[in-house]
Amino acid sequence: MSPVIRVVLADDQGLVRAGFRALLDDAGDIEVVGEAGDGAAAVDLARSTRPDVVLMDIRMPVLDGLEATRRIVADELLAGVRVLVLTTFELDEYVFEALAAGASGFLLKNTDPMELLRAVRVVAQGEALLAPSVTRRLIAKFAAASAPPRAVDLAALTEREREVMALAGAGLSNEEIAERLVVSPATARTHVSRAMVKLGARDRAQLVVFAYESGLVSPGHLG
Repeated sequence: MSPVIRVVLADDQGLVRAGFRALLDDAGDIEVVGEAGDGAAAVDLARSTRPDVVLMDIRMPVLDGLEATRRIVADELLAGVRVLVLTTFELDEYVFEALAAGASGFLLKNTDPMELLRAVRVVAQGEALLAPSVTRRLIAKFAAASAPPRAVDLAALTEREREVMALAGAGLSNEEIAERLVVSPATARTHVSRAMVKLGARDRAQLVVFAYESGLVSPGHLG
């Protein structure tokens, strides 16, 4: 039997938290271990409960979701905690910043309930939630408009690893990468994993951020 996924809910609207709690607790394999109405409380809860996933709203009082995400990701004791950002708007200007801060993906608050459950399970397994086409548009728009990129050294990567990283940055799944390069999904997954290890990427979401910051991927890569 798979272990129960432990979740912290961080949103300043009690009604939203209640709705999410009812859905998650009813799933059977997910348990809400705490709720926070602001970012500072979310960080404290993450430290005290060590959840698998924090569902993090961006706009919250005291400490916003961006800074709360940065603090959770920077805390070595919380290395296993994944942050899934919740937003009301498809093209939220802060979402790319959240991914850059270390979030493992994002969801719209009006997402289908089954998609929310799937997202929590995917992120809990250490994967990133970056496949939807809206994510590709969002990342392209705000990565292109962001401040001067920081240097990301790609010298350690093989040519194939760079190619796979660029495709991951364009929003392709392992299966889509495999189809594009005519290799097996397992091979594509291995290349992605090696690129992550060599660059010190926390997860696939951060690898995508690195792909943009290094200039390896530009909006022109997106379909």
